Parts: sequence; C-alpha cells; structure tokens
Amino acid sequence: MSKVTVSFEWLSGCSGCEIGTVDLHERLLGVLDSLDIVRLPILLDERGYPEADLGIVTGALRTEHDVECLHRMRQSSSKLLAFGVCAVYGGPQGAADANTLSEICEAVYCNNLTTATHDVPTEGLPKLLEGGVRPVSSEVDVDFFLPGCPPHPYYIAQALGALVRGGAPEFGAHNVCFRCGRRMEKSEVGELRRLHQLTPVDDVCWLSQGVLCMGSATLDRCLAPCPQRGVPCTGCAGPSEHIVLEPNRDIRTEIADRMSRMTKIPREAVVAEIERRARTYYAYALASPVFRQKPTFLFRRWMAGGGN
Repeated sequence: MSKVTVSFEWLSGCSGCEIGTVDLHERLLGVLDSLDIVRLPILLDERGYPEADLGIVTGALRTEHDVECLHRMRQSSSKLLAFGVCAVYGGPQGAADANTLSEICEAVYCNNLTTATHDVPTEGLPKLLEGGVRPVSSEVDVDFFLPGCPPHPYYIAQALGALVRGGAPEFGAHNVCFRCGRRMEKSEVGELRRLHQLTPVDDVCWLSQGVLCMGSATLDRCLAPCPQRGVPCTGCAGPSEHIVLEPNRDIRTEIADRMSRMTKIPREAVVAEIERRARTYYAYALASPVFRQKPTFLFRRWMAGGGN
C-alpha cells in the first residue's frame, strides 16, 4: 500500500498537540509506517507547502500570518484535519476577546513594569486579527475535526489510522461522565465549594459534593483521567454534542440544572458562579461560533460586571 503524504502546520498554539502525538510512544512507529511526512515545523526544515494527501493543522487563528499559512495549507492539501481544541474551537487564547486589541497591547507593552518598552512593537511582526481569535473552520473548509487539549493518544492513533485507511476519525456522542465511574447521588450540600474546602469522596460525583465539574457538558476526547484521579473536569475537549447542536443549551445552564437537582444549591447560584468565572469554565471554546452565536452567551457583559 502506498504511503499517505502528510503536511503539518502549527498556528497560534502551545505545541501540546505535537507532544500528544509523541505520547503515542511505540504505537507511533506503526502509524509512521503508513505516512510520508513532507512538512512538520517542529522537526523538519521545510519552509514551503508541498502537495499532500492530508493536511493537519494545530493552533488557532490569532494573526494575519496564521490566516495566510492556513490558506496555503488548504490549497496544498487534499483533505484537512483540525487537530486539537485550538484548531477546532479557538482554544484558551479566546479569553483575550474579553478585551479589545488596544486594551491588550496597552496592558502588555505600555502599562507593564516588566516590559522594556512603552511602545507597541509593529515592525517585522504579524498583525493581530481585529476580529479576535478564531477556529480554523471560520476561514477555510475543514474535512475532519479532532478536539482535545491535547486529544488523548488513543484518539490520535484511531484518527490517524482511520485517515490512512480512507476513513474518518471517531467522533462519539459521549460526554466525560460516560467514563468517569463516579456515582451521582442526592446530597444535602447547600453551597458551592472548592477542592480545598472539603474532604472529597472518591467515588461520588463532584456535583453531588458541591464542586463544579464540566464533565457532563464536555465531549469525551480524554477517557476521563481527571475525575478518575480526583480532579474535576475543566472542559478541555470542548462542549458536548447536545450543547453544540442545540442553540439554547449552554454550559452554565446544563451544569446548574444537574447540580440543583442533586444538591440543595440554588440553580441561580451555580449560573452566577459560572458567569463570574466564564474565562475558566468556557476557556477552551470561547472563540467558537458554538458559543458566540448562542443568544444566551453574554461573555463581554459578564466580564464587564467583574467576572474573571
């Protein structure tokens, strides 16, 4: 069987997806046997954009240079895979959209005691996008999506294997709770709590214990390692299928409905807390139309009201 030619591009991101791929360990050798990598910025000194059967893009659109590189990837690739939560949803850098570009530049360069200059640099640097951070599908057609921060090596191996065989990555409808193993039960907890304020019960749902956990509103691209090891889900794989598909469903209302039924915590208190800390609880998909186009998503208003 002839090898599939693959081209990689790294936009505005942290390289976590590339590290996640290396975490395949010996399984990576089996995948590489079927691939001919013609471009990989983190390893290969290839400045151009060779023709490829599959283009894999990590990172979000943050600068005009990102947009230019993405178009060149799309033009040179028969199929395009948005790899990781930044490429699929815009990623954590979407939190910058709580402020204007001028406010960000003022804070970083002009009113920052640790910065050597008080002028905003422009020469030789790519210009930040006026519209804020965006996922790659906002600019070009994308054939396949693999969310996760980074995607679990299991899903990376499955996706690459399927694409080599001419198929598509697995995209199940399960949320993180599906693999969590904790049991949901009614409790007498009457207020929201942080981890340091309680002695956690290992096999009981975090919501039952009064601790916010995003598992029930997050797509399973991780196999639930955090809740299984005593850490509430932070939503790193992006919103679950029902939140993506239904315009009036949202993270804060979904979590609040469940939590208020399982505890004595008022629904309004849960909604208010998630709005107040929206940059945390919506962190991985703030820049996505999945939220931006929802009539219930009022991020800038929440931030203007003292959110963080």
